[in-house]
Order: sequence, then C-alpha cells, then structure tokens
Amino acid sequence: MKQLNDFDIANMIGDGFIPDDVNTKKSVRKELHLSTRIPQPCAPIKENVVIDFHNHTEEEAWQMLSQIAASGIRNATVITGASGILKNKFQQWATDSVLSPRIVSFRPLNNGSFAVKFHKK
Repeated sequence: MKQLNDFDIANMIGDGFIPDDVNTKKSVRKELHLSTRIPQPCAPIKENVVIDFHNHTEEEAWQMLSQIAASGIRNATVITGASGILKNKFQQWATDSVLSPRIVSFRPLNNGSFAVKFHKK
C-alpha cells in the first residue's frame, strides 16, 4: 500500500491545503483513517539466541526450548552443560518429541552446547 505524502493529500482535498500546516495534516489523516489503513511494520525477529539450561529444571528447560521453537527464531545456541540429564534430554527432545518437527537440525558445538536450526514460523 502506498504511503500518502503531502502532494497526494493536496490532490485529494483541493487548493486549500497548506503542507506546512500541521493541524490540517492531522485532521486530514484523521478523517481518512490513515492509522488503520497503513499497516504497522512487524517487529524484526532475532536471528540468533542463546539458551542456557544451567540451574534450570527439566520442565523449565523444556518450556524455554518450546518458546524459542514457537517464536520464529531461526537459530539458537543451546547450552546444556557437559554432563547431566539436560544434555541427554535435549538430544531426545530434538530427535523424538513434539518439538522435533520444528527443528531442522542440531549439531554439537562442544561437549556442552549445541547449534540448533528451527523451521520458519
């Protein structure tokens, strides 16, 4: 949709338009309901996010991963820690859970973290 400029508004209302008159601009825009006709830009989606599972329970880690998968973020670094249940759980979630269809791929970065790619929202 085209953004209306001062020239467009002047053509629509005639010769009585003075582009520098702020009150006229406001009244014309209000009368034309431009605030509802011009779509607002969407907030940009982050390209990469870091999730750290340290000091979180299994349920909290699952919730964090679910939120990221549903948010539209494409890439994430998931820090699980080198040992413990969350490292094994994350791999299980990524391969065989309701989240696995949302995950394109994951690969280990080191002994305690993974690079994860998600499908577009």
